[in-house]
Amino acid sequence: MAAKFELADLERRMRGSLDQLKKELTGLRTGRASSHLLDPVMVSIYGARMPIVQCATVSTPDAKTISVQVWDKSQVAAVEKGIREANLGVNPVIDGTLIRLPIPALNTERRNELAKLAHKYAEHGRVNVRNVRRDGMDLLKKAEKDSGMSEDDGRKNGVKVQELTDKLIKEIDLLLATKEAEIKQV
Repeated sequence: MAAKFELADLERRMRGSLDQLKKELTGLRTGRASSHLLDPVMVSIYGARMPIVQCATVSTPDAKTISVQVWDKSQVAAVEKGIREANLGVNPVIDGTLIRLPIPALNTERRNELAKLAHKYAEHGRVNVRNVRRDGMDLLKKAEKDSGMSEDDGRKNGVKVQELTDKLIKEIDLLLATKEAEIKQV
């Protein structure tokens, strides 16, 4: 079977890596309340594990508090347990069916740790984008060899793949810079 090169497919795969990075970065605590902080929290209720958003409403009434309005008051303890087990560094305060999560201020050491973690996530995203680039270049070489794609077309498509890679790496760097500024902000 002849190798089929599609730039749109490569871009879709690279964007998937970028989307994954965005998701990882939103989970980093920055000292400011964000409902995305609770995205990884899984709760054991009704005999199943489910994301917290499937059993409660998560909101941020102010910059230092996350509130979780549990829909079924018999499940408040299970939701609190799920939050505690997620090790987010927050201490839930229960008020009826409402759970408040005051977000403590970050110290300098923790800010540096979070910045390093953000860099790690960004580097992982860059590696994923470069791996997709490598796959695309291999596919181009195979297409040249198997289906008779001309060398000129191969080079032109190679340049397009590199331009796409450079564009997405810049987007990753911009996301990292934004997150780092958010983390370092006092």
